[in-house]
Amino acid sequence: MYKNVIFDLGGVMVDFAPKDFLLERFCNTAVEEKVYRLTFGSKTWQQLDAGLCTRSEGNHAMLTAAQAEHCVFEVQEVLENWTSILHLRRRMVELVRRLKNHGYCVYYLSNIPEDTLDLLMSRGLEGVFDGGVASCHVHINKPDPRIYKCLLDQYGLNASECIFIDDSRANVQTAFQLGMNSIQMKDSVDTLVRSLATCNVTLR
Repeated sequence: MYKNVIFDLGGVMVDFAPKDFLLERFCNTAVEEKVYRLTFGSKTWQQLDAGLCTRSEGNHAMLTAAQAEHCVFEVQEVLENWTSILHLRRRMVELVRRLKNHGYCVYYLSNIPEDTLDLLMSRGLEGVFDGGVASCHVHINKPDPRIYKCLLDQYGLNASECIFIDDSRANVQTAFQLGMNSIQMKDSVDTLVRSLATCNVTLR
C-alpha cells in the first residue's frame, strides 16, 4: 500500500522547457545549441542546483565561458529572463491537494538553486507539500541515489511505500532501483492521474 507521493518540481509542478524558451528567443538551431550548452546544460548550472556556487558566481562563470565563444549577449539575455518560463501548473497543485485530502503524504525532491526554490514557493507552492528535499540544501543532484536517501531518512519513509514522479527518465530509474514505484511524467495531468490509478491510487 502506498502512503507517500514524491514530486519533482521543474517539469512536473512547474513548467520548465528551456529548449523551447531558446527556440522562441533565437530561432537558430546552432545558436540555441550553443547557448543551451553554456547555460542550462552546463556544469555551472549543475553546481547552482547543488548549491555549490552563488547565483552571482554562476552567472559570472557562464558569461566568462560565453565570452570565449562570442555569445555574451545571447547568454546574458537568457540569464536575465529564464525565470519567465517557470509557470506554476495549477492542476498539479490541485492534484497534490487532492492526494493530501485522501490521506497521502506528499513531498518534493528537486534539483534546484535556493533562489529559484524561494521564487516557486512565493508563486504558489508554499505550504503545498508536507516536506521535501532540494539539491541546493544537501549539495547533491538527482539522479545520485544519495539525495533520494536524504528524503527517505529525513522523513522516515519506506521506499516501497512511495511513488516518485519526475519528467527525467534517469531520475525515475534511480528511484525505481531504490525500491520506489516510479512514474515518468510526459503528458498531461490526466495521464498522470491514470498512471496513479494503476498503482491503486484513486482520487474519487
